[in-house]
Amino acid sequence: MFKYEGRYLCPVKVDRPNPNYAALLQEQLGGPQGELKAAMQYFAQSFRIKDKEIRDLFLDIATEELSHLEMIAQLINLLNGENPNANEADIGSVEAHVLTGLTPMLANASGYLWTAAYVNETGDLAADILSNIASEQRAKVVYQNLYRQIDDSGVRETIDFLLNREEAHNTMFRQAFNKIQDSAESQKDWGVTRDSLIYFDLSDLDGQNFNPNDVPPSFNLDKF
Repeated sequence: MFKYEGRYLCPVKVDRPNPNYAALLQEQLGGPQGELKAAMQYFAQSFRIKDKEIRDLFLDIATEELSHLEMIAQLINLLNGENPNANEADIGSVEAHVLTGLTPMLANASGYLWTAAYVNETGDLAADILSNIASEQRAKVVYQNLYRQIDDSGVRETIDFLLNREEAHNTMFRQAFNKIQDSAESQKDWGVTRDSLIYFDLSDLDGQNFNPNDVPPSFNLDKF
């Protein structure tokens, strides 16, 4: 059950309309590293988690990602301004000005619609947590790229908050992985076979030539 509360986690404001930048922000609304993807991924992954503490963590973060989605949508609203004007949105997506009446679309910066294909779930807790760690890291990188391309103080304040929340989620998922890494199905008997401890040196960066009939050079990972 969900209960909507009409407030943001941090202030959402802009210095002035900027439809072109609104198109860029669409990436975090409906793109593959965006807030909707994160929310749906963590919700979907939580359905079969048996550890109550970790399941609660997934649901808490998923719910917060929905609040981030709302904040990005409001930024896009403010940046698009009051009236549709495609001439002022000459890069990226112009659908908001010709199709949706400035309503933020569940699409990325190029106008491609959000898809559930962005969502990763395996049923293996270790694999899913590692996927989520990577998702949070990629989302932070996208926010950093967006931050560098705007001088609007209001937008920057919100983006700064959101990218730091990605760091927080990343840390929480890392802590969860540390808790389960010996118990998740794919982690059982990790690194106990001979083949799992061998590293093949297959890159020839020194210009050496190997006989194709030679066994690739290798060494035991214990050296690390």
